[in-house]
Amino acid sequence: MNANSVRFRRRLALLLVPIGLLLAAAAWTWWAEGHPREERRLRVLVHDRLDAWFPQAMAPVDGWHGLIPRIQVVPDGAEPILPRVLLVHGLDEPGDIWDDLIPVLGSAGFEVWEFRYPNDQGVDRSTDLLAAHWPELPSDRPVILIGHSMGGLIIRDFVTRWRNPVGAPARVEGAAVHGVILVGTPNQGSEWARLRIWLELRDHLAAGQERRFSLFAGLRDGIGEAKIDLRPGSAFLEDLNARPWPKSVPIRLIGGLLTEPPESMAESLDAISAELGSPDLAEVLEDWWWSLGEGLGDGVVPLASLRIPGAAPPPVLVRASHRGMLARLFPNDPEPEAIPHIVAVLEEWSGR
Repeated sequence: MNANSVRFRRRLALLLVPIGLLLAAAAWTWWAEGHPREERRLRVLVHDRLDAWFPQAMAPVDGWHGLIPRIQVVPDGAEPILPRVLLVHGLDEPGDIWDDLIPVLGSAGFEVWEFRYPNDQGVDRSTDLLAAHWPELPSDRPVILIGHSMGGLIIRDFVTRWRNPVGAPARVEGAAVHGVILVGTPNQGSEWARLRIWLELRDHLAAGQERRFSLFAGLRDGIGEAKIDLRPGSAFLEDLNARPWPKSVPIRLIGGLLTEPPESMAESLDAISAELGSPDLAEVLEDWWWSLGEGLGDGVVPLASLRIPGAAPPPVLVRASHRGMLARLFPNDPEPEAIPHIVAVLEEWSGR
């Protein structure tokens, strides 16, 4: 065999390997789209095996996961004792979604805690983790839970399955639930969950001094079960939405409504047309955006997905994106529009 033949075979092998990987990925995607329940069972099985084989590496990170006190208040006797506030973040959240809300809550006199969890595992597992930590909250006063995005589903699952199941005794003791506020929660699911890889990259590349990274960092957060749970019509959502909401727990919804593509999305659309060398593509993509109408909601959760039939009043809508409802993009941006609505509800429920 001559040298030219050897070089040809090597180049062919180098070409076939990525093609093979692409074909395998395409085959997996095709199968998974048609068999979401089987895919979820497979991911749960892999997750369980990893937990059994590498229990220390896969364990939730101490100091990052669990209940984290953010602002603690010692009553001085002059002011009424306010409910505690517990914040629950959403899917693949880098950890800064509450940075603008927490100081405002502190200024209003509220004690604030945060629940952090491996956010890519099944929603039910994250709920079970919240239930396991719930007794750690002091029970001298009730708690108002605020959830962003998928965090709202965890709260709904916790209230209806653990703390206040209708027609059944509580399965966990501890502080009473005084009320629930859901911000941008996909109660009927979101197709955005299909765009998994970009959410994963944002999560694992986010810089955070508090968080410990390792080769198991991505696996520790889950094997993608949560994104299956978030799909419209998923088994998890069907079960959750079939449960009645306890009348003793008030609930409010806040949603976002985009009136134009956010700057980051507009830049992405322009970059796509530039890379493909098609000046007409930008116009086509812009027309596509405007054709979506108000049903697009906050860009991640459609307006129709916010609703919880028979359980909550219609959502309050703010002109903001999914994250922009709660978090500034730049330090000099105005206060996110959902924050004053949250404070108003907290003040109402606190009797002030």
